[in-house]
Amino acid sequence: MTQSRPLLEVKSLSVTFPSEAGPVEAVRGLSYHVMPGEVMGIAGESGSGKSVSSLAVMGLLPRRARIAGSVRFEGEELLGRGDKDLSAIRGGKIAMIFQDPLSALTPVYTVGDQIAEAVQVHQTVSKQAAMDRAVELLNLAGIPNPRERARAFPHEFSGGMRQRAMIAMAIANNPKLIIADEPTTALDVTIQAQILDLLLKAKEATGAAIVMITHDLGVMAGFADRLTIMYAGKPLEAGAVDDLYYRPRMPYTIGLLGSIPRIDAAPGTPLTPIEGSPPSLTNLPPGCPFTPRCPMRVDLCRKVEPDLVRMNGSGEEHFAACHRSAEIEQKNLTGLDIFPAPADRTRDFSRVSDVPVLRITGLKKHYPMVRGAILHRRIGTIQAVDGIDLEIREGETLGLVGESGCGKTTTIMEILSLARPSSGAIEVLDRKTAGMTAQDRFQIRREISVVFQDPMASIDPRMPISDILAEPMLTHGVPADERARRIGELLKMVGLRPEHTSRYPQEFSGGQRQRICIARALALKPKLLVLDEPVSALDVSIRAGVLNLLEELKAELGLSYLFVAHDLSVVRHISDRVAVMYLGRIVETGEVNCVFNHPAHPYTQALLSAAPLPDPRKERARRRIILKGDLPSPANPPSGCRFRTRCQKFADELNDQQRQKCIDVDPVLCEHGNAGSDHRAACHYAEGGKLN
Repeated sequence: MTQSRPLLEVKSLSVTFPSEAGPVEAVRGLSYHVMPGEVMGIAGESGSGKSVSSLAVMGLLPRRARIAGSVRFEGEELLGRGDKDLSAIRGGKIAMIFQDPLSALTPVYTVGDQIAEAVQVHQTVSKQAAMDRAVELLNLAGIPNPRERARAFPHEFSGGMRQRAMIAMAIANNPKLIIADEPTTALDVTIQAQILDLLLKAKEATGAAIVMITHDLGVMAGFADRLTIMYAGKPLEAGAVDDLYYRPRMPYTIGLLGSIPRIDAAPGTPLTPIEGSPPSLTNLPPGCPFTPRCPMRVDLCRKVEPDLVRMNGSGEEHFAACHRSAEIEQKNLTGLDIFPAPADRTRDFSRVSDVPVLRITGLKKHYPMVRGAILHRRIGTIQAVDGIDLEIREGETLGLVGESGCGKTTTIMEILSLARPSSGAIEVLDRKTAGMTAQDRFQIRREISVVFQDPMASIDPRMPISDILAEPMLTHGVPADERARRIGELLKMVGLRPEHTSRYPQEFSGGQRQRICIARALALKPKLLVLDEPVSALDVSIRAGVLNLLEELKAELGLSYLFVAHDLSVVRHISDRVAVMYLGRIVETGEVNCVFNHPAHPYTQALLSAAPLPDPRKERARRRIILKGDLPSPANPPSGCRFRTRCQKFADELNDQQRQKCIDVDPVLCEHGNAGSDHRAACHYAEGGKLN
């Protein structure tokens, strides 16, 4: 560091909001500092106070919020200053990247105009010079055809492009500090890698320090220099990244790290979920707020809230707030020592039958593109799914992965509709959907069920849990006494109490609501569950419990899963086989260990290299393959190999003759590896690349 004085210094920051139930203490005594050029991470579950603390630093909280403490930037106090003074700092010296770029950008102005406006507010330049600067920034952010795209509106950008435009706007005035609030949440792993790479480039270009707010400890491992873990509005552990990942001294930090599935772990390795939910921030009881969820709690924990104290044997700035941190250090306790974990569920392929429950052959789903309000004229075709083959056997989990827009959701909607496909065949439990009558479809819906991504949007908030669970059984004529008995069984099965049947969905946490959705999906004892991003909306600690539950239910009930996700670590943890999808096609498929340990297709290699690991040393040593640009339009896919426009091997390694083959010839799935192997890849020049 070139300066000894912190760029940003936050001391004893507290934020309280009034509410009908009483004051909500969103942030309670948060202190941290950021040195020039440093990356400081703030992590924790939803509701821990991460985002509220950053908004307090920026002066963007509503007037009803009561703020106390100190926020000093370059030695000057920011709290208490008027909006006019802060406006001169915001966007100039301090910039912020928000979680949802579509909400942060104004929909009625072009992206270029909004970036140019940010330049003109803080610099005395002409309108043309500001627009030229906007184009330059979009080019720096990796937006293709930046001058043309500067004239586009936010809704015409993809999610990743919008986030890159937000970063371009943030660095427009060479700020000294960038606050990034969950900038990679809900993005595909390849786009996430692009955003993190761009943030590091922006840091190098401007010399800015970064405050990175996230719930993803995998992202933090290779990105941040120091890290603060927050819980219930207060920091519970803080220090250098290596100290927190390799020498954690607070049970909450240890639990978070143990609850993360890893792409370098063996499939089925049990996770260590943190049971329960974070407490309400209204009228917090005395003692440590983590006490109800902590397996190491003692009477002192219930009475006295511990302060952050320096840890011996670690870095100079390693602090933890736990009465038993010294014991954790002396005994070198790990997640498996502290948190009860399910029994080892190493893959047992003898449980997987040869009998298929789902078989898809040559499935295509194309949508017409039309123009004209009255006289419709067809102008093209969207090739959402373009000839795929899939098979799921009894007792097996097939993971379907790929970027947004690759056709995953279209595929599962075609399966769930049980209708005649426009091309190809879908066979469910030896019954082809093409020949099914309405009565056939009604009967077979007992055997196939679905769990969606958003549990709150999947169930009726006006109905109590008993009615929600009873609804599918009522539809299929299950008698009343059997329904009542089955509801109790289902709640026990997913780890909820039968006496909660009179409660409504809003009275449960996010993880509990997803358990209710799983219980509802199991109501009719199906043989196949379609799981569409079932844990992507959950915090990591809650996600671990749901994944363990799905594993246990599969073993107990002999279920088969089609698990759709973009999180590769989750897919590796739960799947037996995996299919990788790109632009409507399956480009690689096989047993999960083969595909993850020896990916053959360049796209799979890029996906795996972009997936973060919660291990700082491994993250720093890994070689990432950063895909350029976004997924091509399915309305106009490239000729030959659809991946060639983003393929690093095509650009850097192949000769002209080999490139021409990729341009002219569409590759098909071919056997890869040992003869008779289930591992197949659709690449003319596939090779086994070992995961770093």
